[in-house]
Amino acid sequence: MKRLISSLAVLAVMVLATNGWATDAGGQPADMSKSVKVFILLGQSNMVGGGRVGPETKDGTLEHAVKVEKKYPYLVDKLGNWVTWKDVRYVQFIPSGTRLVSAPHNEWMTAARCSTIGPEFGIAECLRQATDAPIMVLKSCCGNRGLNWDLLPPGSKRYLVGDQVYAGYKDRPPHWTVDPAKGVATDPPPWLGKNGKPIGWYAGIQYEGDLHFAKQALADLNKYYPGAKGYTIAGFFFWQGDRDRYDAVSASHYEKNLVDYIKSVRKDFNAPKAPFVLATLGQTVKGETKNANEAKILAAQLAVSDPAKYPEFKGNVATVYTHPLSLGGGSNSHYNGNAETYMNVGEAMGKAMVKLLKNK
Repeated sequence: MKRLISSLAVLAVMVLATNGWATDAGGQPADMSKSVKVFILLGQSNMVGGGRVGPETKDGTLEHAVKVEKKYPYLVDKLGNWVTWKDVRYVQFIPSGTRLVSAPHNEWMTAARCSTIGPEFGIAECLRQATDAPIMVLKSCCGNRGLNWDLLPPGSKRYLVGDQVYAGYKDRPPHWTVDPAKGVATDPPPWLGKNGKPIGWYAGIQYEGDLHFAKQALADLNKYYPGAKGYTIAGFFFWQGDRDRYDAVSASHYEKNLVDYIKSVRKDFNAPKAPFVLATLGQTVKGETKNANEAKILAAQLAVSDPAKYPEFKGNVATVYTHPLSLGGGSNSHYNGNAETYMNVGEAMGKAMVKLLKNK
């Protein structure tokens, strides 16, 4: 009888596995004797995420994809309930500049506590299958932020385009008019609001805020990963570019800013060789000719992972081309809220990270 029961149990597991359903209801807790592997997610609204979780009856939601179309089976148990991953901690901050707007997540990762998602679930599944170490998915970013302004990395210098000086790090406003003969040394005029008071925003303020709150979580590690024995910055994910596509100068300087951003983030977290995975905008196709700004941004995003152009990034920077993974809409519409786009991009980014980690 015992042998029969055992055989039936094995058969049940095999059937569930064949059907693609998760059988471990979230799996076992990670080996807490190991250092937590921290993966930091940065960018703007694409990374914040706009994929709708419910309702189950509506096409394009996560519930419909998982529970009706039977996609992404690792998100649910054999009864169709959202699993809670006991080996992945999900922490999220949404700063506006250096001010915290909200901190919606600090829990073991589960879709049950989400109304919308970004690429983090697809990313996390790939990572958790590649290691038995504890994982923290640490997301700190805000929507509508540009790499040529809000996210401008430290050390960025002013530059001149026509009669406009564009801001360097800590400058304000974004650009100002000068006599070109005077060059970029001309200090900016006072940037005042309607009330006549100085505007507090400046170049790089969102960069500072995003990193500040991510570091805050690491400084109070046990609050965000109970039982942690320490951490390692294992990698970075970046999905951004929408704000820069509306301005020709920002698009033209995107590649330089992106290279500086990668180097600066690694330096700020003292992780000089930590793998860095970025994603392109889903609506932009290779060979784009109608939108010159989007074409420049895509070219820049692909260029940073070209070892012939940036040999220092060989084997540690990867670009995920997301157009084939997107199911409609664009970055400005959050891909029409289609959760499958975010899941597809997340899985691709996660696989790219695992590949970089193996190379490392």
